[in-house]
Amino acid sequence: MDKVVITIARQYGSGGRTVGEMLAERLGIHFYNKELMKLASEESGINEALFVNADEKSKGSWFFGNTPNVYNGELIPPESNEFTSNDNLFNYQAKVIRRLAEEESCVIVGRCADFVLKDYDNVLSVFVHAPHEFCMEQAAKKHSMSTKELEKFIQRTDKFRAEYYKYHTGREWTDARNYDLCLDSSKLGFERCVEEIIAYMNVRFQ
Repeated sequence: MDKVVITIARQYGSGGRTVGEMLAERLGIHFYNKELMKLASEESGINEALFVNADEKSKGSWFFGNTPNVYNGELIPPESNEFTSNDNLFNYQAKVIRRLAEEESCVIVGRCADFVLKDYDNVLSVFVHAPHEFCMEQAAKKHSMSTKELEKFIQRTDKFRAEYYKYHTGREWTDARNYDLCLDSSKLGFERCVEEIIAYMNVRFQ
């Protein structure tokens, strides 16, 4: 298979983004995270700032309603009042993700990429997780917060990611059935996580 895309969903503090960056570097392919917002802005003509505001880390869980709006590939046209809605901002990021999957091998972190690309044969979906203590240790390396503040920050971030995922996919974020491979980074370490993903790729895509 010429092009392979690895999607990575991750608990905060598990090091999923780091694993993704290391994997992309090892394979010599592009790594996409926040870059997707810039690409979606260019694709749609919508100001990038709107994508940033709707990013999965930048809002509280109040943003999502009780009823999921499951992504189905549709785009809202420019003449609609909903053209710059958060739903359509997600739609354009998804469009970019699908285009990338057709054009190149790459690693994509977050943004429900596993669901957006669920019908693509060249996609390997990964969920990186770790125990609470490990996530706390890793997060403390990046944030100057008290233990209580850091704990609340992690809980809030993961709660939002779970609701973001449920809203756009109708699925539970932490359900192992959504992914090809689930890795506990506290037991493997980041380097071994990369090795396990590559080993799985070699078996899956021969």
